[in-house]
Amino acid sequence: MAVGVATVWVAVEDMDRALAFYRDVLGLPVHNQGDDWSELDANGLRIGLNARENATTGGGGAVITFQPDSSIDEEVDRLKGQGVEFTGEISEHPWGRIAPFRDSEGNDLQFYAPPR
Repeated sequence: MAVGVATVWVAVEDMDRALAFYRDVLGLPVHNQGDDWSELDANGLRIGLNARENATTGGGGAVITFQPDSSIDEEVDRLKGQGVEFTGEISEHPWGRIAPFRDSEGNDLQFYAPPR
């Protein structure tokens, strides 16, 4: 029986580049840092950056959804200002708003905000 999520991990090609994105662009604190495995804290959820596996990015798979610290619009503008690639505009749904983007390694991420 599973009792929770220990870590969500994403394959990365370049650990330094990936750490710079998650730490400096998204602002997540680094919990553990190494050449082939690093962990960041995303509000109690560990995100592992795995350079040991072959990175197969941009072709489906898991998507990590983040809650923005400020409004979703402000966070999208902030990240665009730092050169982050957004794969679509902010979309409105009955269950909330999402803004899809990619990390430095091509992994799919998104911001989520509850309905207004």
